[in-house]
Amino acid sequence: MREAVRSADDAGAGPDLQELLVAVARGDEEAFGAVYDAVAGPVLGLVRSVLRDPAQSEEVAQEVLVEVWQTASRFQPSRGSVMTWVMTMAHRRAVDRVRSAQASTGREHRAALLEHTPAFDEVTEQVEARLERQQVRRCMRTLTELQRQAVTLAYYQGLTYREVAELLAAPLGTVKTRLRDGLIRLRDCLGVTA
Repeated sequence: MREAVRSADDAGAGPDLQELLVAVARGDEEAFGAVYDAVAGPVLGLVRSVLRDPAQSEEVAQEVLVEVWQTASRFQPSRGSVMTWVMTMAHRRAVDRVRSAQASTGREHRAALLEHTPAFDEVTEQVEARLERQQVRRCMRTLTELQRQAVTLAYYQGLTYREVAELLAAPLGTVKTRLRDGLIRLRDCLGVTA
């Protein structure tokens, strides 16, 4: 069964929180127990309304009450009531938790995007390979038909000089000359230095 939740308006109905907090500042555990009983319900309610997650709400409420125990000496009655002071701490902690969760989610999302982005070197290599292929194709078009056939058969299809000669029905010496002349023209066209 739940106890009735007291608000700041019920000051006459319960213990004087200001006096109790002064005792808590001196290390009085019984006074803290009374402060805890008075503020725990409202703190948990406020935190739960901000976080909406019961487990995290309980954790943050516990952090707030520990902070009340540790910082009771910092309470300034001239700035407001004990309940206002405690509820302000609770609200700030809850909002901090929400912001922390949002930041964490954002970092994880950005990290996931980075994992799917190809590395710079891969992109560079792909671009360079494509440009080289285009340049080789352009240079291959500058060869004579006989040179292009010999180079294609020998270097792209992996045939030996003898196999190229048989396929082209040309003497072996002629095929070697076509290959040599074709490779020299390719070298010059591609700008490769020997």
